[in-house]
Amino acid sequence: MSSSTPAPASARPVRVLLVEDDELMRRSFTVALERYGYRVKAAADGLTGLELFRDGGGNGHGDEHAPGDDGFDLLILDVMLPGLDGIGLCRRVRETSLVPILMMSARGDGLDIVAGLEAGADDYVVKPVDTYVLVARIRSLLRRATYAPSAGGAGPAAGAEGPAPSGGDLLVFGDLTLDTGGLEVFVSGSPVALTPTELKLLLEFAAHPGVVLERHTLLRNVWDYGWDGDSRVVDLCVQRLRRKLGRDRIETVRGFGYKLRR
Repeated sequence: MSSSTPAPASARPVRVLLVEDDELMRRSFTVALERYGYRVKAAADGLTGLELFRDGGGNGHGDEHAPGDDGFDLLILDVMLPGLDGIGLCRRVRETSLVPILMMSARGDGLDIVAGLEAGADDYVVKPVDTYVLVARIRSLLRRATYAPSAGGAGPAAGAEGPAPSGGDLLVFGDLTLDTGGLEVFVSGSPVALTPTELKLLLEFAAHPGVVLERHTLLRNVWDYGWDGDSRVVDLCVQRLRRKLGRDRIETVRGFGYKLRR
């Protein structure tokens, strides 16, 4: 399906929360996305966006809605928002949810981009952005989210320890265990919650243990970039994985890329 083709009418509409303070852009993005079959809820500031998100649920873990429920399937957050900015909103959402998040920056400022990715965003675009580019990024994020049918690898129910049988392979790298069937991740027997992007990145590393993967390869295979994207999205996602899995699990090979230690 090309990026200019609307979603099939038979598919459940994808619910998008758009938080953008510029009224013209907010209306333009809403109209454009709805033409592609997305169901858009829009807010003009961060606090209203947070309230809408909490009322509408999210693709989170714990007591939050899972994908396919009545929650939002994707968030699009502008960086510069009144009240609570987009980076702060991203952090608040990540406290309870693994829903895919796309950040928008009007300046393309490196600090904005890095701060957004560090806060837990999965990807970013720089405004002004063509609709077909925005839709392509949305579809890429949603494809990654299909790796996480419920909680994005959040693990079993509270109180459970270690991976349960799932019909898939159990890949073990030291104290790290990856259940490829249940898409669950454990460190020293305890479940670890990963966002869809983090999980897909880990799966890519796990498919090539001990092999150095270049950044442009990861951009192509994980972020679905058909062109040279910004390698900072890889670096920041690796940093987030290290915080969750242990700093030594993914090794930097300077001048080349990263590899998963066996």
